[in-house]
Amino acid sequence: MWDCAGWPAAGDDVSDASVTVVRRATSLLRWYPKSWRARYGDEFVEVLVSDMAERPRSRRRALNVAWSGLLARLSEAGLGGRMLEPRHQMRASLVSLGCATAVFLVFGVTMWSQLTIGWQWSEPDAAGTTAAMVVMTAAVALLASLVVLAAFPVGWNVLGRWARRQGHGLAWPSALFLLGGALVVAGGRHFANGWPGTGGHPWAHRGLVPGGVGAFAWASTLSISSYWAHPGALRSFPASEVAWMAVSPMAMTCVVVGAAKVVRRLDLSPRVLRYEARLCRLATLGMVVSLGGCASWLVDGGSGPRNLFHSGAIDVVGLVVMAAALAIAHRAAHRAGVEARGLDTG
Repeated sequence: MWDCAGWPAAGDDVSDASVTVVRRATSLLRWYPKSWRARYGDEFVEVLVSDMAERPRSRRRALNVAWSGLLARLSEAGLGGRMLEPRHQMRASLVSLGCATAVFLVFGVTMWSQLTIGWQWSEPDAAGTTAAMVVMTAAVALLASLVVLAAFPVGWNVLGRWARRQGHGLAWPSALFLLGGALVVAGGRHFANGWPGTGGHPWAHRGLVPGGVGAFAWASTLSISSYWAHPGALRSFPASEVAWMAVSPMAMTCVVVGAAKVVRRLDLSPRVLRYEARLCRLATLGMVVSLGGCASWLVDGGSGPRNLFHSGAIDVVGLVVMAAALAIAHRAAHRAGVEARGLDTG
């Protein structure tokens, strides 16, 4: 027999070969999520050890375990089949969608902020760039609004837990979220003073994006830059700006991880979960629209007057990342919708 960690139980007389087999079985078990290992780990290790006794080496077995483990992780993340109770499964889907949306927004805002700089200086000479600017501005506004609407009931529940002195388990995720948010706001406001769009030439539709919004978006996403591949050029930047480029992704990660942990630990009501599911569908629609705008710029936008709207390899990478994030968000929104219908009929 083996203990819960997959090792031979104390007092068992086993050979070195048996210990090696158990180690291999336990190593394969790590493909599965922690909750699955806690529930089924002991039995699974025994099955693997028995199979390894008959087939010491099997590539097919290793691939099968890896594939099954990845599917279990997707299910636990709310992207695959059901492994948890409906409400827990739905929270997992919402967390996955929130993380995917955060990644999408970071790269989308990066590309949008590039366009806002050129937009401050000159009217585009290509219909693709104009369409991209208008579409992406509308999509960013929609997604930002949905984030606020989605966060409100979660924040209200957190405050309610603290008011009832039931905030156990929410302290450090909340602190992580607030710390990351404070860093993003403070750094974004500070470095927005160096926005390249300042002092642009007036023209008819220049006011589509308020300068302060464009400057903050640019400053907050400075870390996504091709300058990382050109250390010589990067050394010409002020040391404080380079430090911000390194720190800002960590601050954003704190915001996302903190929010995800909070949602995981809240017992949200079916009504709130259904509300969040409806917002999920709107979010994926906004992401589709934004992705279309980005593609319009890259495919038909051109570099524009004085190369103001030039797109580069970093933008192509951004488009690919956004497409991948959208695929994950769509899957998570679908699972959330399925679970929401289960709550309606449950």
